Amino acid sequence: MDIRFLRGDPQRPKGHAIIFARRTDDPRLVLSTYGIVPPIPMSIAKYLPSFLAAQLPPEELREATNVPGTPIPPMLEEGGSLEYLQLLAERRDDDLCEIGTVNLNDQAARMQMAAQSCHDYGQLYQNYASTFAQTPIGGVVETEEALALDELDTEELLMQTMTDRERLTELGKLVGVVRYALEGRDVKLLQETKQRMQRIAGRLPEKYRGSELLAAANEPGERGAKLAQLYLERGFKLLDEEYAEIPGIERAIRELREAQH
Repeated sequence: MDIRFLRGDPQRPKGHAIIFARRTDDPRLVLSTYGIVPPIPMSIAKYLPSFLAAQLPPEELREATNVPGTPIPPMLEEGGSLEYLQLLAERRDDDLCEIGTVNLNDQAARMQMAAQSCHDYGQLYQNYASTFAQTPIGGVVETEEALALDELDTEELLMQTMTDRERLTELGKLVGVVRYALEGRDVKLLQETKQRMQRIAGRLPEKYRGSELLAAANEPGERGAKLAQLYLERGFKLLDEEYAEIPGIERAIRELREAQH
């Protein structure tokens, strides 16, 4: 898949990019996702709750051992014109990349293109990152002022298009990142991931107990990991209307909570 940089340099990618494809029925309209490359190599597979890992196909689980680039959301979605994406990229200092055309009604292609383009973008970043050790460290590192909450936020825009299942799945993956950050005492990664989880959970109906899932995910130790897994499992059972399974999960949650006292 060819990636064309409308903003940014393919030889020096920033590690975060707005990626879009034009619609086959009307090239003036676009579908987009947001590609992120973690600045620190990590293996998400180690930190995925066992219940969620069991739902992932083997090839996707293997890919989770190396995270070169992640699309958020995992599918190219409608929302915003090319002019709007250009403005977002400028305001946020993102790369802006075009990846071709896609049929609006072909959801499989929309998902595949999002995944492949982020993987390819991640490879470009890794190629660039491999030169870092050869570059002398010196000078003052410039920092950017954080955007105000009311600024244009492409991530918030993309979150609005996610289904409850996509939100739960994304939360499950972020639970893995949180456990990784807790074990590695990475305060910055932990805070960033916690904020993202709060934003996703805030868009879930209360029946999924998103706040309790967040609290469990951020609790150090084995108990927090088990509680987070149970809340995720409970959420997927609700989604799949497997209500007979829920009392047992509720009982396990209650027993873990009571064991604290």
